[in-house]
Amino acid sequence: MNFGEKYFSLLEEAKKISGNENVTLVAVSKKHPFSSLESAYEQGIRIFGENSVQEGSSKWNEFEKNHSARWQIDNSKKPIFHHIGPLQSGNIKKVVGVFGFVHGLGSWGAWKDLTKRAFSEQTKIQYFLQFNLSKEDTKHGFDENDLETILKMLEEYSNEYCNFAGLMTMGPSDGDPILTRKVFKELRRIRDQYFSNGLLSMGMSGDYKIALEEGSNLIRIGTAIFGERNYG
Repeated sequence: MNFGEKYFSLLEEAKKISGNENVTLVAVSKKHPFSSLESAYEQGIRIFGENSVQEGSSKWNEFEKNHSARWQIDNSKKPIFHHIGPLQSGNIKKVVGVFGFVHGLGSWGAWKDLTKRAFSEQTKIQYFLQFNLSKEDTKHGFDENDLETILKMLEEYSNEYCNFAGLMTMGPSDGDPILTRKVFKELRRIRDQYFSNGLLSMGMSGDYKIALEEGSNLIRIGTAIFGERNYG
């Protein structure tokens, strides 16, 4: 199977598991060469995930150089890049204009800076607030104690260019399925109680089925589409 066949097979599976025809599958292309993304693009994939701002920017520039004439005629052919790593304030200048979505917005400073940058450049971007519900020191993000402030800041930290998309979380690093389900279930509870119009970004290669069962709207899968990454 080529990249496109793998992607659309996984997407159909996701729709069946979740019972939601509008599930989004982000093809995580980090550490894969642009040639792989270009093949995937030609095979119909439009939604890519990168966790490095520099790598994502380089690939976006290649897409613009090679294919922008096509999507100026037909906007549905324009790829959408999702930034899926922790978002640092120092990288925000490079994020806006390349990525359509950020999934790792987990600090007040980065949130404020993203809002300012999008407004100053008049460039649209959507964000997911990251919650660290597994309470691991290796993960960043907000927790339930921040909810009151988040609700106050949502209005201040949003404008016509920078818009709240929903909430994101990751399962525990050890992959324990019981704890993973607990984390995903908790994020859905928070969403339902406080952010009824928000989407849920949760689920990766090892736990996407649990995430979909718990109501995820966006899942992030890489290896099952592109194969093993080259970290050399």
